[in-house]
Amino acid sequence: MSDEFESLDHTEDQRTQKNAALQENLKSRTTWLRLFFILVFVALYSISRIVIGAVIISQFVFVLITGQKNERLNGLGQGLATYTYHIVLYLTFNTEVRPYPFEMDWPNGPPGEDGP
Repeated sequence: MSDEFESLDHTEDQRTQKNAALQENLKSRTTWLRLFFILVFVALYSISRIVIGAVIISQFVFVLITGQKNERLNGLGQGLATYTYHIVLYLTFNTEVRPYPFEMDWPNGPPGEDGP
């Protein structure tokens, strides 16, 4: 019978520790700051999708008219693609490094050449 009471005490201790950890997480300033940056980067991600769509259409029209791609649009498209990749890494908690304009410079190449 005493084993049964010890087991209940052990379970209650675990529950108390979990509640304390939960309260600590809820009060964590870094967690709430992360939420702020998540909201900012979700907005920037949405804007970047619109700009990428404009780059796609512009590049297609340029190729249609001239028969070759526009290198400046190509560079912008690469930068936007890498930037959205960095945003997704941050949003999915795969990195703690905040993308441009906070902790990183604007990407100049494919992912991995200048990022996390």
